[in-house]
Amino acid sequence: MTYPMSYKALIIDDEPPARSIIRAYLKKHTAIEVVGECANGFEAMKAIKDKQPHMLFLDIQMPKITGLELLEVIDEPVQVIFSTAYDQYALKAFELNAVDYLLKPFDENRFDAAVEKVLQKIQSGDMSNQPQVEQLKENDSAALERIVVKKGTQLEVIDLDKLLYIEAQEDYVMIYTEAGHYLKSKTMKYFELHLPSDRFLRIHRSYIVNTTKIKGLEPYDKDTYLAILNPDCKLKVSRTGYKKLKEVMDF
Repeated sequence: MTYPMSYKALIIDDEPPARSIIRAYLKKHTAIEVVGECANGFEAMKAIKDKQPHMLFLDIQMPKITGLELLEVIDEPVQVIFSTAYDQYALKAFELNAVDYLLKPFDENRFDAAVEKVLQKIQSGDMSNQPQVEQLKENDSAALERIVVKKGTQLEVIDLDKLLYIEAQEDYVMIYTEAGHYLKSKTMKYFELHLPSDRFLRIHRSYIVNTTKIKGLEPYDKDTYLAILNPDCKLKVSRTGYKKLKEVMDF
Protein backbone atom coordinates (compact mmCIF):
# COMPACT_ATOMS: atom_id res chain seq x y z
CA MET A 1 0.00 0.00 0.00
CA THR A 2 1.25 3.49 -0.83
CA TYR A 3 1.16 6.15 1.87
CA PRO A 4 1.08 9.89 1.16
CA MET A 5 3.60 10.94 3.79
CA SER A 6 6.56 9.74 5.81
CA TYR A 7 6.03 8.46 9.35
CA LYS A 8 8.67 8.70 12.05
CA ALA A 9 9.71 5.61 14.01
CA LEU A 10 11.80 5.18 17.15
CA ILE A 11 13.45 1.84 17.99
CA ILE A 12 13.79 1.11 21.72
CA ASP A 13 15.62 -2.06 22.74
CA ASP A 14 18.58 -2.67 25.04
CA GLU A 15 20.08 -5.26 22.66
CA PRO A 16 21.96 -3.82 19.62
CA PRO A 17 21.33 -6.93 17.43
CA ALA A 18 17.57 -6.58 18.02
CA ARG A 19 17.67 -2.92 16.99
CA SER A 20 19.69 -3.84 13.89
CA ILE A 21 17.14 -6.43 12.79
CA ILE A 22 14.29 -3.94 13.07
CA ARG A 23 16.22 -1.30 11.15
CA ALA A 24 17.06 -3.83 8.42
CA TYR A 25 13.45 -4.99 8.11
CA LEU A 26 12.31 -1.36 7.84
CA LYS A 27 14.48 -0.59 4.80
CA LYS A 28 11.81 -1.63 2.33
CA HIS A 29 9.11 0.33 4.18
CA THR A 30 9.76 3.63 2.45
CA ALA A 31 6.94 5.38 4.28
CA ILE A 32 8.82 5.01 7.57
CA GLU A 33 11.80 7.10 8.65
CA VAL A 34 13.81 5.83 11.61
CA VAL A 35 14.54 8.96 13.65
CA GLY A 36 16.48 7.29 16.42
CA GLU A 37 17.47 4.26 18.48
CA CYS A 38 17.43 4.03 22.27
CA ALA A 39 18.92 1.41 24.57
CA ASN A 40 16.75 2.20 27.60
CA GLY A 41 13.65 4.04 28.74
CA PHE A 42 15.52 7.09 30.01
CA GLU A 43 16.99 7.73 26.56
CA ALA A 44 13.61 6.98 25.01
CA MET A 45 11.78 9.51 27.18
CA LYS A 46 13.93 12.34 25.84
CA ALA A 47 13.86 11.05 22.25
CA ILE A 48 10.08 10.79 22.22
CA LYS A 49 9.83 14.38 23.43
CA ASP A 50 12.39 15.65 20.92
CA LYS A 51 11.55 13.56 17.85
CA GLN A 52 7.75 13.25 18.22
CA PRO A 53 7.61 9.80 16.51
CA HIS A 54 4.43 8.34 15.10
CA MET A 55 5.38 4.82 16.19
CA LEU A 56 7.60 2.97 18.63
CA PHE A 57 9.22 -0.42 18.22
CA LEU A 58 9.41 -1.12 21.93
CA ASP A 59 11.03 -3.97 23.82
CA ILE A 60 9.16 -4.90 27.00
CA GLN A 61 11.99 -6.41 29.05
CA MET A 62 14.69 -3.81 29.54
CA PRO A 63 16.93 -2.87 32.46
CA LYS A 64 16.30 0.33 34.42
CA ILE A 65 12.65 0.54 33.34
CA THR A 66 10.50 -1.77 31.23
CA GLY A 67 8.66 -0.84 28.06
CA LEU A 68 5.34 -0.91 29.91
CA GLU A 69 6.68 1.40 32.62
CA LEU A 70 7.82 3.81 29.91
CA LEU A 71 4.35 3.89 28.35
CA GLU A 72 2.84 4.76 31.72
CA VAL A 73 4.64 8.10 31.82
CA ILE A 74 4.62 9.37 28.23
CA ASP A 75 1.90 11.80 27.22
CA GLU A 76 2.56 11.98 23.48
CA PRO A 77 0.11 10.07 21.22
CA VAL A 78 2.05 7.27 19.58
CA GLN A 79 1.43 3.82 18.14
CA VAL A 80 3.37 0.91 19.62
CA ILE A 81 4.66 -2.37 18.27
CA PHE A 82 5.90 -4.33 21.26
CA SER A 83 8.65 -6.89 21.05
CA THR A 84 9.34 -9.52 23.68
CA ALA A 85 11.14 -12.80 24.12
CA TYR A 86 8.47 -14.04 26.55
CA ASP A 87 4.96 -14.89 25.47
CA GLN A 88 3.67 -14.27 29.00
CA TYR A 89 3.16 -10.68 27.82
CA ALA A 90 1.14 -11.66 24.76
CA LEU A 91 -2.10 -11.10 26.61
CA LYS A 92 -5.59 -10.32 25.40
CA ALA A 93 -4.80 -6.64 25.07
CA PHE A 94 -2.56 -7.47 22.13
CA GLU A 95 -5.43 -9.26 20.40
CA LEU A 96 -7.56 -6.12 20.26
CA ASN A 97 -5.66 -4.91 17.16
CA ALA A 98 -5.02 -1.52 18.76
CA VAL A 99 -1.38 -2.40 19.31
CA ASP A 100 0.68 -5.31 18.06
CA TYR A 101 3.50 -7.42 19.38
CA LEU A 102 6.40 -9.36 17.94
CA LEU A 103 7.51 -12.48 19.76
CA LYS A 104 11.29 -12.82 19.44
CA PRO A 105 12.68 -14.26 17.26
CA PHE A 106 10.23 -12.97 14.63
CA ASP A 107 10.53 -13.28 10.87
CA GLU A 108 10.18 -10.55 8.26
CA ASN A 109 6.67 -11.55 7.21
CA ARG A 110 5.38 -11.23 10.76
CA PHE A 111 7.17 -7.90 11.09
CA ASP A 112 5.67 -6.61 7.84
CA ALA A 113 2.15 -7.52 8.99
CA ALA A 114 2.62 -5.60 12.25
CA VAL A 115 3.99 -2.55 10.45
CA GLU A 116 1.14 -2.52 7.95
CA LYS A 117 -1.45 -2.70 10.71
CA VAL A 118 0.08 0.23 12.56
CA LEU A 119 0.46 2.32 9.38
CA GLN A 120 -3.20 1.82 8.55
CA LYS A 121 -4.16 2.83 12.07
CA ILE A 122 -2.08 6.00 11.86
CA GLN A 123 -3.50 6.74 8.40
CA SER A 124 -7.02 6.52 9.83
CA GLY A 125 -6.15 9.26 12.32
CA ASP A 126 -6.63 7.02 15.35
CA MET A 127 -3.59 7.44 17.57
CA SER A 128 -5.21 6.20 20.77
CA ASN A 129 -4.00 2.94 22.28
CA GLN A 130 -3.91 3.83 25.97
CA PRO A 131 -6.98 1.78 26.99
CA GLN A 132 -5.36 -1.34 25.52
CA VAL A 133 -2.03 -0.57 27.17
CA GLU A 134 -3.81 -0.12 30.50
CA GLN A 135 -5.62 -3.43 30.03
CA LEU A 136 -2.29 -5.12 29.38
CA LYS A 137 -0.81 -3.64 32.53
CA GLU A 138 -3.86 -4.47 34.64
CA ASN A 139 -3.72 -8.09 33.42
CA ASP A 140 -0.08 -8.42 34.37
CA SER A 141 -0.31 -10.18 37.74
CA ALA A 142 3.34 -9.70 38.69
CA ALA A 143 3.96 -7.86 41.95
CA LEU A 144 5.49 -4.41 41.63
CA GLU A 145 9.16 -4.13 42.49
CA ARG A 146 9.39 -0.36 41.87
CA ILE A 147 7.28 2.54 40.64
CA VAL A 148 8.26 4.74 37.71
CA VAL A 149 7.10 8.37 37.82
CA LYS A 150 7.70 11.48 35.77
CA LYS A 151 9.04 14.70 37.24
CA GLY A 152 8.98 17.37 34.56
CA THR A 153 10.65 15.77 31.56
CA GLN A 154 12.69 13.35 33.68
CA LEU A 155 11.95 9.82 34.83
CA GLU A 156 12.44 8.73 38.41
CA VAL A 157 12.33 5.20 39.76
CA ILE A 158 10.91 4.83 43.27
CA ASP A 159 12.27 1.97 45.34
CA LEU A 160 9.41 0.47 47.34
CA ASP A 161 11.50 0.74 50.51
CA LYS A 162 11.34 4.54 50.07
CA LEU A 163 7.58 4.61 49.56
CA LEU A 164 5.61 5.96 52.52
CA TYR A 165 2.02 5.86 51.29
CA ILE A 166 -0.29 6.39 48.34
CA GLU A 167 -3.27 8.73 48.43
CA ALA A 168 -6.33 8.66 46.15
CA GLN A 169 -6.67 11.79 43.99
CA GLU A 170 -9.81 11.30 41.87
CA ASP A 171 -8.55 9.69 38.61
CA TYR A 172 -4.95 9.80 39.85
CA VAL A 173 -2.94 8.85 42.89
CA MET A 174 -0.38 10.88 44.81
CA ILE A 175 2.69 8.86 45.70
CA TYR A 176 4.53 10.02 48.81
CA THR A 177 8.16 9.08 49.41
CA GLU A 178 10.88 10.14 51.79
CA ALA A 179 12.13 12.55 49.11
CA GLY A 180 8.87 14.09 47.86
CA HIS A 181 5.55 13.34 46.22
CA TYR A 182 4.49 12.50 42.66
CA LEU A 183 1.17 12.43 40.81
CA LYS A 184 0.54 9.34 38.71
CA SER A 185 -2.32 8.28 36.45
CA LYS A 186 -3.15 4.99 38.13
CA THR A 187 -5.92 3.62 40.32
CA MET A 188 -5.83 2.70 43.98
CA LYS A 189 -7.19 -0.70 42.98
CA TYR A 190 -4.17 -1.26 40.74
CA PHE A 191 -1.71 -0.57 43.54
CA GLU A 192 -3.76 -2.54 46.04
CA LEU A 193 -3.51 -5.56 43.74
CA HIS A 194 0.11 -5.16 42.66
CA LEU A 195 2.05 -3.88 45.66
CA PRO A 196 3.54 -6.67 47.85
CA SER A 197 0.83 -7.56 50.35
CA ASP A 198 3.33 -8.33 53.10
CA ARG A 199 4.38 -4.65 53.25
CA PHE A 200 1.52 -2.58 51.84
CA LEU A 201 -2.02 -2.35 53.17
CA ARG A 202 -5.07 -0.31 52.27
CA ILE A 203 -6.01 1.22 55.61
CA HIS A 204 -8.65 3.61 54.26
CA ARG A 205 -10.46 4.24 50.99
CA SER A 206 -7.98 7.09 50.45
CA TYR A 207 -4.73 5.49 51.66
CA ILE A 208 -2.42 2.57 50.98
CA VAL A 209 0.43 2.59 53.47
CA ASN A 210 3.83 0.98 53.77
CA THR A 211 3.28 -0.83 57.06
CA THR A 212 7.02 -0.84 57.82
CA LYS A 213 6.81 2.95 58.12
CA ILE A 214 4.04 2.99 60.75
CA LYS A 215 5.40 4.01 64.15
CA GLY A 216 2.12 3.62 66.04
CA LEU A 217 -1.61 4.34 66.22
CA GLU A 218 -3.55 6.98 68.10
CA PRO A 219 -7.33 7.36 68.57
CA TYR A 220 -9.04 9.78 66.20
CA ASP A 221 -12.71 9.48 67.07
CA LYS A 222 -15.08 6.66 67.95
CA ASP A 223 -13.82 3.39 66.45
CA THR A 224 -11.29 5.10 64.16
CA TYR A 225 -7.58 5.78 64.47
CA LEU A 226 -4.67 7.63 62.93
CA ALA A 227 -1.60 5.76 61.69
CA ILE A 228 1.53 7.69 62.69
CA LEU A 229 4.34 7.60 60.14
CA ASN A 230 6.15 10.59 61.64
CA PRO A 231 5.13 13.62 63.73
CA ASP A 232 4.05 15.46 60.57
CA CYS A 233 2.33 12.55 58.83
CA LYS A 234 -0.75 10.93 60.33
CA LEU A 235 -3.23 9.00 58.15
CA LYS A 236 -6.84 8.13 58.89
CA VAL A 237 -7.49 4.43 59.45
CA SER A 238 -10.98 3.07 58.79
CA ARG A 239 -12.52 0.39 60.99
CA THR A 240 -11.81 -2.19 58.29
CA GLY A 241 -8.27 -0.88 57.94
CA TYR A 242 -7.75 -1.12 61.68
CA LYS A 243 -8.80 -4.77 61.67
CA LYS A 244 -6.33 -5.45 58.86
CA LEU A 245 -3.54 -3.68 60.74
CA LYS A 246 -4.20 -5.68 63.90
CA GLU A 247 -3.82 -8.88 61.89
CA VAL A 248 -0.39 -7.98 60.54
CA MET A 249 1.07 -5.70 63.22
CA ASP A 250 1.50 -5.85 66.98
CA PHE A 251 -1.06 -3.20 67.98
